Amino acid sequence: MLGERGTHSGVMAVRTRFRPDRGLTVRMVWTVFLLGLLYVLFVAALVALLKSVFWVVVIAGGLLFAQYWFSDKIALAGMGARTVTPQQAPELHGLLDRLCATADMPKPRVAISDSDLPNAFATGRNQENAVVCVTTGLLRRLDTQELEGVLAHELSHVAHRDVAVMTIASFLGVLAGLVTRFAFYSGLFGGRGRNNQQGFPVLLAVLLVSAVVYAVSFLLIRALSRYRELAADRAGALLTGRPSALASALTRVSGDMARIPTRDLRAASAFNALFFAPAIPSRASLAGLLMTHPPLERRVEQLARISREIGEAGR
Repeated sequence: MLGERGTHSGVMAVRTRFRPDRGLTVRMVWTVFLLGLLYVLFVAALVALLKSVFWVVVIAGGLLFAQYWFSDKIALAGMGARTVTPQQAPELHGLLDRLCATADMPKPRVAISDSDLPNAFATGRNQENAVVCVTTGLLRRLDTQELEGVLAHELSHVAHRDVAVMTIASFLGVLAGLVTRFAFYSGLFGGRGRNNQQGFPVLLAVLLVSAVVYAVSFLLIRALSRYRELAADRAGALLTGRPSALASALTRVSGDMARIPTRDLRAASAFNALFFAPAIPSRASLAGLLMTHPPLERRVEQLARISREIGEAGR
């Protein structure tokens, strides 16, 4: 069953036939709210500890704007990807044309990264500037139905606008990191001979506050990241009506990832939050709290449950 119009606090106000995910919307709203509250408390603490944090906030704001506005260009450049026309990749464009028609949404730009790493991602600040990128490694390994499932998964990220929310949510972590460096170097090089004994406790306090803020924002963003992948799996499976094809793609991609050289996996891990499947797989343990994706087993189990619910075997 496909969805209708989502109008939740401006977070998801895009008209598509992707089924609205209220759980994802609530989590995005709460994550942004909690991070905003944490930001206010963080700035208040800095004002109390430091005489001025104006330039740090300005620089962090500039980085956020650049990351948000140019997110598609940054991601494509980082992956060495290029946009392709329907003449250059007719099958890929054909699949996206059919999926976008089914979902009743604008077609994003299409890009291909010349990498053996089997993966895909969607990025862009809105539907008009969205781009879906797949690697040549993914195209070689998946059949048509599996690739369709992956593309539907990525289109749901665009429809739900969770890519933009993740970009905005990362602002606080960037700010905390900048403040830590600013406080450390100003205390290290600017405090000598100027009542340095009083300045040292302030430096420690700033470092502690920044570390706590960074840790809390990191965990909130990772929790949202894991849920949004489950939401994209659900939405993609319901759009195509073939959860088993998406589960097969997940299993194939995760299995083939083990054959990729470790050096290449580590180099690509910076894009884990965007990827369809993580370059370094997550596991169901305490360390899973730090992962960008839920464990493969949980994703496959969810898809199997959806398959039973819609009666896929009898379609």
